[in-house]
Amino acid sequence: MNKLELLRTFVRVSELSSFTLAGESLGLPRSTVSEQVRALESLLGTRLLNRTTRRVQATQDGLHLYERSKDLLSRMDEIEGLFHSEKAALIGRLRIDLPTLMARRIILPNLPQFIDCHPGIELEISCTDCQVDLLREGFDCVLRIGTLSDLDLIARPLGFLAQINCASPRYLQRHGVPESLADLHHHQLIHYVKNLGSRSPGFEYLQAGALQVQPMAGAVTVNSTEAYESACVAGLGLIQAPAAGLQGYLDRGELVALLADFVPPPMPVSLLYARQQHVPPRLRAFMDWLAALLEPRLDQAAGGN
Repeated sequence: MNKLELLRTFVRVSELSSFTLAGESLGLPRSTVSEQVRALESLLGTRLLNRTTRRVQATQDGLHLYERSKDLLSRMDEIEGLFHSEKAALIGRLRIDLPTLMARRIILPNLPQFIDCHPGIELEISCTDCQVDLLREGFDCVLRIGTLSDLDLIARPLGFLAQINCASPRYLQRHGVPESLADLHHHQLIHYVKNLGSRSPGFEYLQAGALQVQPMAGAVTVNSTEAYESACVAGLGLIQAPAAGLQGYLDRGELVALLADFVPPPMPVSLLYARQQHVPPRLRAFMDWLAALLEPRLDQAAGGN
C-alpha cells in the first residue's frame, strides 16, 4: 500500500476529527479511510488516533506524526510539480484563517483572481474573530489584526489600520456629543472582547505617543466585529474600530466620527505561519497575493493616515 497515501488519509482525519468527513474530502468510503489508518498504525507500531462514538482525536504519537507528515507531504507536492508549468506546479491544499469582516468585504470578493492564477491549489478558509491555534488546528497561515502574542510563529507584517471613534446619530441625540475625555463619564462604551466573560479596559487613546485608557460604563459586550458595528448602529454606545471598515457607515450617515484628537493606536496587520525550513511555494504564493491585495488598503507606518 502506498505509504504517502496512508499519510494523506491520516492527515485529513486528524484535521477534520472524523473518518466520515475525511472520506468525503478524499473521495473515499469511510471503511477505506478507517482501513488505511489501521494499516498506518500497524506499519508504525503505535496508536495514532483515539476513537469514540462522538469524535476522533490524535494521540501524542499522532500529533507528532501529523506535524511531520504535513511538512513531508508539502515537499512531495513541490517535487511533483518540478517538471510542470509554473502554474501547474502550485498544487495542494492550504488551510487559512481570516478575520470575518476583512474576509467578507475584501478577500473573498477578490479570491477568484488567485484561483484563476493557481487552479491547482485548494483552499480551506476559516473566518473568525477568535484567535485560533495555528499549530494545533493545522492552519498553514492566519491573518491577524492586533498585537501578536504567538512568539513561536513567523510574523510577516503587512501594515496598519488607523482607528477612529464612532457613535450613531440616534445615540448622540439621546446622550449628547462628547467633546472631551471628561464628557465620556456620561457615555456608554460598547465593549469588545475576544472571550466573553472578560471586559475591555475602556476607552483607549494615544497621548504624547503613549497609550492611555479611560474606564467607561457599558451595558453591552460583544465578541465579533459584525456585532460590534451593529450594536453601534443600533445606538447602544461608542465604539473604537478601524476607519476603513466603518467608512461605508460614515458615508451613509449611519455613524458619526468623534473625538478625533483622542483616537486609539493603529492596529498592526500580520500574516502568521509556522517556522519551517522550506515554506511551500503555494503558501508563499498565497501570502504574496494577499499582501499585494491589502497593501493599498493599509498604512505602511504606525502613524500613517
